[in-house]
Amino acid sequence: MAGRHLVGPGAAGSPIGAPEISPPDLTSINQPPFGPSHWLGTDSQGLDVGVALLLGARTLVLVSVPATLVALLLGAAMGSAAGFLGNSGGRLPRRAAVAGGLALLGFAALAPYWTLAAAALVPATAVWWLLGRTRWGRQAWGFPIDAAVLGLATLLESVPLLILVLVAVAVQRPSLGGLVALLGLSCWTGPARLVRAATLQTVAQPYLEAARAAGIPGWQLLRRHIWPNTRHVLLVRLPLTVALLVGLETTLSFLGVGLPPDVGSWGRLLAAVRLAPTDWWLVAWPGTALVGTILSLQNIINRRIH
Repeated sequence: MAGRHLVGPGAAGSPIGAPEISPPDLTSINQPPFGPSHWLGTDSQGLDVGVALLLGARTLVLVSVPATLVALLLGAAMGSAAGFLGNSGGRLPRRAAVAGGLALLGFAALAPYWTLAAAALVPATAVWWLLGRTRWGRQAWGFPIDAAVLGLATLLESVPLLILVLVAVAVQRPSLGGLVALLGLSCWTGPARLVRAATLQTVAQPYLEAARAAGIPGWQLLRRHIWPNTRHVLLVRLPLTVALLVGLETTLSFLGVGLPPDVGSWGRLLAAVRLAPTDWWLVAWPGTALVGTILSLQNIINRRIH
């Protein structure tokens, strides 16, 4: 039964450091699923569902929270740049454009091998350093940052998020860090649009136009005026992003393309019921936990909005 992957000896070597749990006693397989030491029941292998729920909750925290931070920070950076610089204020150094394009080509070529993808940064960094020693490389091109950010966000949003992530993980099953990076890079478009709108509203204020006319550097305007006025947008978006990533991680585990099988997950616990349709507790407890988590986050969103 698929339930043997929920908790087991292999969890000790999992990427999230699941505690070592001794294998179940084979004599307990034919025992009733509920008992004094198994309040939430066991599967056909005698593994405790309550322990699997705890491990799945820890997996959700270790995946959704860092991925949310990645999505919000990247969205804040992209939205601030698009709203503050617009289409006329962006200047892209030639060496950065060439090195960035080389890095993207390297990432695309090494996409099937997550551990080797970082090697693409080595030649890109060397090209960036060499071009920095030339006059041509130090010059800059005008770059429509606002149009580029909106175009990239529209392109990513035109593909359903689940399909986009499934295509990425179908190449090779990612590790914990790879899954966090993948989910974060897939969910930055919503925060970026909100931060861009808040930045445009702040930039239009007369005091900011006067500060620009006075020659105050742009980074000081961002630090003192733009970012303090856009933080509330990210705070409102925070619980919604966490809820989105919780559902996405659970769906990937349910489909069997998420984290390795030795990592506990609510989605894998839900998938185990397909091989044991009569074991209702395998879907009742993780389903209740998932619905309760999503509703709690939704309640936080409603309170912040109203």
